[in-house]
Amino acid sequence: MRIVSVVGARPQFVKVAMICRATNQAEDGFYSHCIVHTGQHYDAEMNDIFFEDLEIPTPDHHLAVGSATHAVQTAEIMKRLEPVLLQERPDWVLLYGDTNSTLAGALVSAKLGMHTAHVEAGLRSYNRRMPEEINRIVADHTSDLLLCPTPVAVANLTREGLSARAVNVGDVMYDAALYYREMADGKESEIAKSWQVCSFALATVHRAENTNDMNRLRTIVRALENVARHICPVLLPLHPRTRKIMEDVGLSVEAVKMTRPLSYLEMLLVEKRARFILTDSGGVQKEAYFMQTPCITLRDETEWLETLDNRCNVLVGTDEQAILTAAESAQDAGPWTAVYGQGHAATAILQALRNASTSTAVHR
Repeated sequence: MRIVSVVGARPQFVKVAMICRATNQAEDGFYSHCIVHTGQHYDAEMNDIFFEDLEIPTPDHHLAVGSATHAVQTAEIMKRLEPVLLQERPDWVLLYGDTNSTLAGALVSAKLGMHTAHVEAGLRSYNRRMPEEINRIVADHTSDLLLCPTPVAVANLTREGLSARAVNVGDVMYDAALYYREMADGKESEIAKSWQVCSFALATVHRAENTNDMNRLRTIVRALENVARHICPVLLPLHPRTRKIMEDVGLSVEAVKMTRPLSYLEMLLVEKRARFILTDSGGVQKEAYFMQTPCITLRDETEWLETLDNRCNVLVGTDEQAILTAAESAQDAGPWTAVYGQGHAATAILQALRNASTSTAVHR
């Protein structure tokens, strides 16, 4: 079976790493796997280090689209992806998550009449102002097979009339967290070592709804400063895009410790060691849950509704007082009871592709 994975952003690299391992470990050599990197993330700190740390094979095709507006970037990926898919003629196009690479891959493969499967299908924030929400809805409604991480995701798709295409395979990110955290323990970096002992909070800020709105961004930065001054030190690995925006508007921090973006292995270590996490990232929310670290989400909604139980994850938006209150009470979180599978989602994904290839259920 010929599979083409379309990836372009940091969380997708983590997911495709587990698919690579699963295809390599398949006993019958049934699967042939090709990676197409769109180039949506092109900075070395957000790209090359992931392929190196996660031991992902060099992409078979690199589209090198770079940065642009949503429309231009999506269109450019579509234009460059079409001839690649025509050349590869896969049995399945495998899409991941909710980025512009996901949207472009869904549209191109659907137009070409190729079988498409969506990993992490069925997530909904019910906020259509988020570009990611539009991307995931289009991907789900144009894909033939919907590979869901949780029962909630399956329920979301059922309400949209897509239950016949949905399979609960578990969360491939949980596979990755289980596998790579052992590797991370043996590859301590200087940053991870320096934050090994003290009680600290980890923060990440990158989502456009926060970084493009200066009122929201200033409030978040002010809240992080207050957490650092009055509750515990704050480590802020800064996304290149966020750093540039802050520099452009003259927004700086004094008490918060800013660093370069961390590798996936470094992030697993500091997520595990942090007293609590403040983030607007969907992936980091989930990794915090895997590590049983209390999470404070700097958004008004989340796709990962399971994490909200027992205050394991608290939605605070950008209300400064709500952020500080949540930080002060973060240690009261738990127990962690959500189910994201047993750590074998990648194998389940391949089996679902295999089953669907011989089923009349493959349809649009």
